[in-house]
Amino acid sequence: MKITGVETHLQQSAFTYGASVGGVGGNLHLRTMDTLLVRIECEDGVHGWGEGFGFTLAETTKDAVDRLIGPACIGQDSRDIAVLGRMLQRRFHNFGRNGPVTFGLSAIDIALWDIAGRRAGKPLHALLGSGARQRVPAYASLLRYGVAKDVARNTAEAIRRGYRRIKLHEVDLACIHAARDAAPPEVPLMLDINCAWNSAEEAIGFCRAVAGMNIRWVEEPTWPPEDFAAIARVRAVSGCGISAGENLGGPIDFQRLFAEGAVDVAQPSITKHGGVSAMLEVAALAKAAGVAVVPHSPYFGPGLLATLHVLAAMQQEEPLEVYFADLAVPPYGDALAVRDGFVAVPEGPGLGLEPLL
Repeated sequence: MKITGVETHLQQSAFTYGASVGGVGGNLHLRTMDTLLVRIECEDGVHGWGEGFGFTLAETTKDAVDRLIGPACIGQDSRDIAVLGRMLQRRFHNFGRNGPVTFGLSAIDIALWDIAGRRAGKPLHALLGSGARQRVPAYASLLRYGVAKDVARNTAEAIRRGYRRIKLHEVDLACIHAARDAAPPEVPLMLDINCAWNSAEEAIGFCRAVAGMNIRWVEEPTWPPEDFAAIARVRAVSGCGISAGENLGGPIDFQRLFAEGAVDVAQPSITKHGGVSAMLEVAALAKAAGVAVVPHSPYFGPGLLATLHVLAAMQQEEPLEVYFADLAVPPYGDALAVRDGFVAVPEGPGLGLEPLL
């Protein structure tokens, strides 16, 4: 059961996302959609796949796995995920509680859970909970366009494809109004602000400006993301649902976030915060605090797939975030395609799918 190999595979794919002007994509200025796959091999021949947070960080995360994390895993028992995870966290804590090393540790954890499911002969969701959903609703997470006509056109296209929940990454009110006009009134919008505002007062003004537009949440309204008191003030005064979490350092930060009463919706990231194990820990903390969990998951590989299994296992149905971009070479082909607003949950052992290399 010992780990004998840890390999990284960086997939870079061209993509389209419906922009009227070519070039870099969204607020991250993406030229390709990068997915970092991590494969763990064990002495009994069983293997599993994980994913570390990518985009413009994929190559740095790959380096962290290749030079630091992978060698530390060789010879370790793959069965006790918690023990191995604690050992790796302690060994590499000087590299920070957030960033490429933690993203690499997340990939290892996901792969170990894939291995656990394969050994048990069960899909991952069957190991995690009793939700047992065969499909999970999805929401379209549109990249930032900054052009109202593009926002309207792509919102309409997402509705045509079957989505009934839309997230924007816009801060311009004209773009948000364009989306609202393009979607049926019963379709909720989620607004990811990406920490655009430097004060709670700016964020409160924005929230009030979008009042009455069927907004489920305003996401990460203020900078820095660790200023929980500012987020809590926005939530208390604005009258908007507030979400946050993708840029935090893991479960301990979520515990502080909940203690401040800062959010209605927690957004742990399976490729950033420590994999499936951390996701389960945050979900337990959120349940105790009365906070909903809708994971951050703009991925295309094992991170998206593992998040799908987590949502399938949860008692409360919540949607899967799906990045609204069409890849030339998706890691799983069309297996995770959204159909009628839902993504089917694989029933094979572990994650249930093999990436196409």
